[in-house]
Amino acid sequence: MPLTAQQTAELVELLTNPPAGEAQTLLDLITHRVPAGVDEAARVKAGFLAAVAKGETACSLISRARATELLGTMLGGYNIQPLIELLSDAEVGTVAADALKNTLLMFDQFHDVKELADKGNANARAVLQSWADAEWFTSRPEVPQSLTITVFKVPGETNTDDLSPAPDATTRPDIPLHALAMLKNARPGITPEEDGKRGPVKFIESLKEKGHLVAYVGDVVGTGSSRKSATNSVLWFTGQDIPFIPNKRFGGVCLGSKIAPIFYNTMEDAGALPIELDVSQMEMGGAGKRHGWPRKDSRPVLEWTGPV
Repeated sequence: MPLTAQQTAELVELLTNPPAGEAQTLLDLITHRVPAGVDEAARVKAGFLAAVAKGETACSLISRARATELLGTMLGGYNIQPLIELLSDAEVGTVAADALKNTLLMFDQFHDVKELADKGNANARAVLQSWADAEWFTSRPEVPQSLTITVFKVPGETNTDDLSPAPDATTRPDIPLHALAMLKNARPGITPEEDGKRGPVKFIESLKEKGHLVAYVGDVVGTGSSRKSATNSVLWFTGQDIPFIPNKRFGGVCLGSKIAPIFYNTMEDAGALPIELDVSQMEMGGAGKRHGWPRKDSRPVLEWTGPV
């Protein structure tokens, strides 16, 4: 689980007086294992980093510049005001500007940046220009011209309740735990590890060992109402880690002959690449052999390379 506010406070104490040999572990925890945004743990993290960035608190493991950079990874909320104040700092002002250039959840504090810019603050002006030029978007990696994927196919209709079972709804905030219940009920082509309790987790993990993205493929995908938690489950197995954000993933590929519109939109919002296309050829004994990847077992999985 991500660190709680109490655990983050204890981590801050350790960072200010690090035990021998624990530096890397402590840095990894403060960098990657504290929630971003307006979580109470984020408040503790932002307060500590702000104090280090302003030179009010000494930390041998984190410089003023690095503390400012880490503030910029927290998306919005408690990190915004310190970053705006740091725009006027002679030592780390440009670092704070770079952090804010990639921060979108500013809300009314946009006006604070504009006010500084109007008063002649060069760093604030640079932030406004970057936002106007959409550098937060244009600096991101381009979508590749083609992808090599390993197909994980679930025949028939996949309801969101198959991906995010209602009886397990209490675990939805804990995405890695909740995802264990995805496809927990046996169906043609899918064998759960524990019928009714745990889905084919090890099998999906074995597909990742091929070294390609694992794409979720189905005839009909995403009908039903639990689209967000269903998306979280699928992306936990097929997506990529989000830097600095614990226990959430983005990206991934979802292919379906038909993808329910509301699920399609939710996948897109999560950075995934949902594509509607004819998936009937993606069956064992069919497309797998024609593409030169025969398999000896009968699992509905094959290696498939195709342009996107």
